[in-house]
Amino acid sequence: MTSPYAPDAAFWSGRRVFLTGHTGFKGGWLAAWLAHLGAEVHGYSLAPERSPSLFEVVGVAGLCRGSTIGDLRDAPRLAAALAEARPEIVFHLAAQPLVRRSYREPVETFSTNVMGTVTLLEALRARPELRAAIVVTSDKCYENRELGQPFREDDPLGGHDCYSASKAAQEIVAASYRASFLKAAGVRLATARAGNVIGGGDWGEDRLVPDVVQAFAAGRPLVVRNPEAVRPWQHVADPLLGYLRLARACVEGGERFASAWNFGPALEDIRPVRVVAERMARAWGGGASWRAEPQDNAPAEAGLLRLDAEKARNDLGWRPLLDFDGMIAETVHWYRAWHQGEDACALSRRMTALFAGARERASCVSC
Repeated sequence: MTSPYAPDAAFWSGRRVFLTGHTGFKGGWLAAWLAHLGAEVHGYSLAPERSPSLFEVVGVAGLCRGSTIGDLRDAPRLAAALAEARPEIVFHLAAQPLVRRSYREPVETFSTNVMGTVTLLEALRARPELRAAIVVTSDKCYENRELGQPFREDDPLGGHDCYSASKAAQEIVAASYRASFLKAAGVRLATARAGNVIGGGDWGEDRLVPDVVQAFAAGRPLVVRNPEAVRPWQHVADPLLGYLRLARACVEGGERFASAWNFGPALEDIRPVRVVAERMARAWGGGASWRAEPQDNAPAEAGLLRLDAEKARNDLGWRPLLDFDGMIAETVHWYRAWHQGEDACALSRRMTALFAGARERASCVSC
């Protein structure tokens, strides 16, 4: 039986979609999901930074109708890729995604995240077939005074570190292009703010789950630098489902969908880093363990982040399908299966099956 929360294959089949960041973790999963739904996906991104990568092991390039390796700020190359794709829907996920790297590379962070978005939105003004665009930013776009209240979409934007500030600026750029150009052209532009995503196939730099897998697979304790930091953890498939529902709503619904949206877990699933480490060690088994080892002179990062996703629940009918324990179990299952030689393409196809038949709060299904 099809879940009421599943993406509508009839809507996506044959739909021309342009996706930036398809070589990344979330972008790779979204490209695979769209391809499995029958969409004509054209990806545009820099090459993967690491090997293995989800892009490599799932064969994302082969799932796409077109796959361009290029810099988002290369306006002629981007315009040529868009002209070839003739997209009806655009998902913009390409970014410099790391807080700590933004301290080392502030100019590159602002250039990629802000001017890259400007370059894309400027190019979209020339696409007459375009109907909707989803710009994915971050839960870190909010001015975070760490007061404990979940952020709502109308809370002030801001950012103390360069990454967070760049994401707040991305939101402002998107709102400006929506009001100045795209609304008049009949294009509905929305922004999506998700929490900390985890799931199989993430081998990124400076991220908790890749560090967990690397340590546990090698039989070493995981070293955690900030165990009490609280984050809105969610399985990667859940916000992607939100992005898909939002894009469809922008195409078929009213102008009210062309706005900002939070996609976060249930409030009871917002946990400290140490709880993620504990649960993953327990699920991994074999004596897996972790220890706290704060780093002296480490760049400052937010200690508390919480998202209020009531708007998405009420207006999009979206809700996370995996609770905290299910998220951990699915993530560990994916990596264990991959380490044991299971085909990554087969693992990715199970994500479509999961959300086509899942109940509202699944706990033991696999992507």
